Amino acid sequence: MIVGLVVLAVVVILVIAIIGIYNGLVTGRNRFKNAFAQIDVQLKRRHDLIPNLVEVARKYLQHERETLEAVIAARNQAVTARTSAAANPGDPAAMKQLSSAEAGLAGVMGRLFALAESYPDLKANQTMMQLSEELTSTENRVAFSRQAYNDAVMAYNIMREKFPAVMFAAAMGFGPATLFEIQVDAERAAPQVKF
Repeated sequence: MIVGLVVLAVVVILVIAIIGIYNGLVTGRNRFKNAFAQIDVQLKRRHDLIPNLVEVARKYLQHERETLEAVIAARNQAVTARTSAAANPGDPAAMKQLSSAEAGLAGVMGRLFALAESYPDLKANQTMMQLSEELTSTENRVAFSRQAYNDAVMAYNIMREKFPAVMFAAAMGFGPATLFEIQVDAERAAPQVKF
C-alpha cells in the first residue's frame, strides 16, 4: 500500500512537472511570436512608405529608372519574405529569407538616398524630407522591435535547452527559434568619423 502511494506520488509529480515544462515552452513560443508581430508591424510601415518615396523621387530621377525599379523589386521581395516569416517566425529558413530580403532592400535604399543627395531639388522637396524622416523613425522602431524579438527568442531557446525541458521539448514539437540577425556587413562595421 505504501509503495503504491509512493509510486502514485512520483507519477503525479512527473505529470505536474511535464505540464509545467509544456506550459513554459508555450509561453516562450508565444512571446517570441508576439515580438515578431511587432517587427512585422514596423516592416509593413516601412514597406508602405517606400512606394511613396519612389513616386516623389521618380519626378526628379527620370534618368535613374534602373535604381527606382531595383528599389521596387527589393521592396516586393521583402514584403513576400515578411509575409512568409510572419506565418511562422520560428522557421529558420523564413527568417534567413527575411534577413536577406531586408539586407537587399537596405542596399538599394542606400543607393536611392545617395542619388537623392546629388539632386538638390529632390533633397529639398518637402515631401521627400518628410518621407525620409518617417523612414528613419521606422528604422529605429524596427531596430527596437528586432532587439525585443531576439531577446524573446533567446529566452525561449534557453528554456527549451535547460534540463529537464531538453528531454521533452523536441518530442512536444518545440524546435529552436532563429534570431533575426543583421546580414549587411556595412551595418556591422564601426562608423568612421572624418573631419
